[in-house]
Amino acid sequence: MGQGTLPETFFDGKSIVMVSNDPSARPAMEWKALADSVHSALVEAGGDPVGYFELEQVAISDAVQADYANAFSSRLVKNIIFVTRQKNNTSIHVAPYTGNAQMIPSTSLIGISGPDLQTAAKQFASLGANTRSKNLLVIDVPEFPNIGQNETSSAQQFIAENPLNLEVFKLGIPIEGSSAESGLLSYFRYDMYGKSQATILAEQEAQKSGIEQILKAEYPYATEWLTEAKTDQELIRDRVQFLLVKVEAREADMMKSMGLEVPSGDSTNRTVVKYYIKLIVRNELYIGPEWDADPDWQVALRNFLRNLKK
Repeated sequence: MGQGTLPETFFDGKSIVMVSNDPSARPAMEWKALADSVHSALVEAGGDPVGYFELEQVAISDAVQADYANAFSSRLVKNIIFVTRQKNNTSIHVAPYTGNAQMIPSTSLIGISGPDLQTAAKQFASLGANTRSKNLLVIDVPEFPNIGQNETSSAQQFIAENPLNLEVFKLGIPIEGSSAESGLLSYFRYDMYGKSQATILAEQEAQKSGIEQILKAEYPYATEWLTEAKTDQELIRDRVQFLLVKVEAREADMMKSMGLEVPSGDSTNRTVVKYYIKLIVRNELYIGPEWDADPDWQVALRNFLRNLKK
């Protein structure tokens, strides 16, 4: 399926590409190999893809996402392209880059989907067939800039302690997938893309009652559910000074992004969930005194809340 026309900036400005690749899709390939396979189609469509990143890496946390956004802005990036490869579907979408940490204006973007990578790439290349591109000096192979390693400041904001004054102010709890989460990018993750609104709502409901049970057992202070985006000022006015933040990523990447020592061995290759608390007024991120991430979000949440009592 093809829809709409590509934004003008696509033909006259740099794009960065975010790749989300289902490891169980066949033939199996690493995300960088996927970037290799799709690069020529993006160029043929008229784009200027100057850097490829793994979507899950960029969207690890708000802090990391904001760092990437700063780097993209300083490189004068104009567009963001999403390549989402699932078991039976590959889709490619283009968004104008917003210039801020949100990165894209919304999730309803121009794009195509095909049953596999080759079909999707071919369809995407043809989207630009009738438009003359002003992108002339385009690289012929994908590049993988090391933004995450050397330009981020996020590691300094994570504090391996518990926050003070939890009993004085409310802890805000964003519902996953709601607009209270700034995660528009996550919509294009291979495990999220294409879910119906009904499925998402049902999952949110189930998640909310799961969180409620754990909070009732483990968290004695006041909380507030957040289902719509609010500014920091509005939250503080409502006496919400803390936010419960959930992140999900490869354990090693997560530990590194939080400024922690990564143990050697393969064990940190698993995908885990970690909770932390953000103190809104000072933008400090408290990850607690002990590493308590777990592949199961309920276990991770329970671990984190128990560690808050230490």
